[in-house]
Amino acid sequence: MSNPVSALGGASYAGMATLEEAGLQGMITLRGDLSSKTLQQAVKVATGADVPEPRRITTAESGAVAWMSPDELLLLVPYADAEAKTVALAEALAGEHALAVNVSDARAFFHLSGAGAREALGKVCPVDFDAAAFTPGDFRRTRMAQVAAAFWLDEEETFHIVCFRSVAGYVFNLLKAAAHPQSKVGVH
Repeated sequence: MSNPVSALGGASYAGMATLEEAGLQGMITLRGDLSSKTLQQAVKVATGADVPEPRRITTAESGAVAWMSPDELLLLVPYADAEAKTVALAEALAGEHALAVNVSDARAFFHLSGAGAREALGKVCPVDFDAAAFTPGDFRRTRMAQVAAAFWLDEEETFHIVCFRSVAGYVFNLLKAAAHPQSKVGVH
């Protein structure tokens, strides 16, 4: 078996915000009844984090859980553990109407940070990025120009962005242009 590689080999750009491909990230899509105690316990065992409220992400030392829709979560775990955790979730949820799928290799992962990060992301997403409107722990699943994307903000004011691996180059170049110093419009 070959060694896995990230979508863009660690590409980065520094402008009014710093854009970095974050490398390999374990990601599991979990569909099911989010109010189920069995599902909630399985999520806690897999990630260490609780099932979040809508449009939020919860984090723990060993992983994170993002709310994707009323019946879908995105679990973030170490890349090397994703397959085993997917199997363990499927086993724990055997009596539930649920589906767990390892989507790690189908996604790309980026970090966008710095003083211009809100402005750069605001140019390409239909989201209010004002500091009072989008706070740490907020999570959105939306469009980034022409493609689907999801992102959240951490306590250090860094955005974490997930997109399909097939559009990683497009997303990188889109955010690179939005973060170019000569593109500043001074919104945030």
